[in-house]
Amino acid sequence: MQDRLLGFALASADLLIEIDPQGMISLALGAPPLPGRDTARLHGATLGDLIDPNDRAALEDLLSGLATGIRSKPLGLTLRDDEAHRRPVTMTALRLPDLAPNISCALQFGPVRTVEPLMEPDAFVDRARLALATESANLAVAFVDVGGLEAATQTAPKAAARVESAIRSAAAEGGGSTRLAPERFAVIRDADDPRDLSAEIGRIGRDEGLNLVVSIAQKSLEASGGSLNVLRALRLAVEGCLKDGGLENPGMAFSTALDRTLKDADRFQTMVQDKAFELHYQPIVDLETRAVRHFEALARFGRNGEPGAVIHMAEEMGLVEGFDLAVAQKALGRLRQSGAGLMKFAINVSGASLASDAYVQAVLRMTENDPAERKRLVVEVTETAALADIAAANRRLGALRQAGIRVCIDDFGSGSASFDYLRGLSVDTVKIDGRFVRGIERDERSRTLIAHLVELCGAMQLTTIAEMIETEEAAEIVKGLGVDQGQGWLFGRAEPEPITTLPTAKPAARRVGAVEGWG
Repeated sequence: MQDRLLGFALASADLLIEIDPQGMISLALGAPPLPGRDTARLHGATLGDLIDPNDRAALEDLLSGLATGIRSKPLGLTLRDDEAHRRPVTMTALRLPDLAPNISCALQFGPVRTVEPLMEPDAFVDRARLALATESANLAVAFVDVGGLEAATQTAPKAAARVESAIRSAAAEGGGSTRLAPERFAVIRDADDPRDLSAEIGRIGRDEGLNLVVSIAQKSLEASGGSLNVLRALRLAVEGCLKDGGLENPGMAFSTALDRTLKDADRFQTMVQDKAFELHYQPIVDLETRAVRHFEALARFGRNGEPGAVIHMAEEMGLVEGFDLAVAQKALGRLRQSGAGLMKFAINVSGASLASDAYVQAVLRMTENDPAERKRLVVEVTETAALADIAAANRRLGALRQAGIRVCIDDFGSGSASFDYLRGLSVDTVKIDGRFVRGIERDERSRTLIAHLVELCGAMQLTTIAEMIETEEAAEIVKGLGVDQGQGWLFGRAEPEPITTLPTAKPAARRVGAVEGWG
């Protein structure tokens, strides 16, 4: 014992152990290495079982090259257990002549860290945003595909649990991990983490008799001005992988999606700057007279046509305000062309663009030289990006209405916030989402819902518009329910130029195709 204490005295340590040539612990003195691991019970355990598998080779090299009577250089290791605890340690070793071949080891502990369970994807992206706010952060997102894991979950659940634990434990302090698909994970880790996670998962598979095909792609999240865009792109990539089940190349799916989204964002910004998109115009008609009341200006992007996915990307990447303003500029440019007469246009604005005063101020500046133009515009507030502060948005929309621009709630019923908008926004018109109109000929519940909505809007002195009217029967039904105006293929598709003569016209007291006022 005196010789042992002499060996231990050569280093200041939290835990002192002695191991035999097979690495088995024959003596332990000091603090427990991990929660729940009593020091006295370390006797008979193997040191390698306490060490992270990635560190075992370095431990073996140190011990095998240890000369008698000379203390080793400090070696950094990680202790870990099955309860998802991790602890960094610094170990020095000494083989005393009188104790050979046993080796005395001194361990200095770092703080214990509990590895978090897998997070939901949205929480994972939010965690990345928070972690990146730390000035000292040097983080990366690793996208891990483990081919064969889904089958292993059924046939070898222990192996699958070990793989999941290895991925979770790779997370940086303050980071996290998420599961995007049965064989697909993402983890926020230190960018300079030397752990070979791929090799570790491969070893787990071999230990369990499984053939796991591991592929990891890593994307750096440098703490720089572009990090917010990377995080926004990350959210889109995560969303796409969840929705589509991944891309063709599973090993590169996530990083490819990130890079593609960032490039798409750059192209989108250039397109907005150059106004390199088209506006097509779809008529909105009075259901009683079938006269055109105004046109909705709809963006079109070359061969891609419908802009839904592009607009969603722009909203997520924080680029939609510039686009909404570009749409307003193009629409006003068309209104100012000779021959436009008294045509009136509705333009869409994302809820994201109403998060500040900039959009409203810019639209008012565009029309300040000819305030009468404002009476030829309506702004349709879409619910694709929910309003974070409805009261503030209402003040901004109120400035538009005070200037003479009408405001419409677009696609009412398409999202969870529709009634919040109706309650909190002072508007002129409610446009009923086309999903309630399409098939209304056979859908009694939709008819009941629209009838009650029309009654509510009437009590609030709001005009109503029904979208996606495709048949004469549907037009007659919604008109009978009290809807004021209609939009849909029955009256005309969106065209590069406004067409005031309807393809299907009902005889009326007023001239068919006349463009009426808002009232």
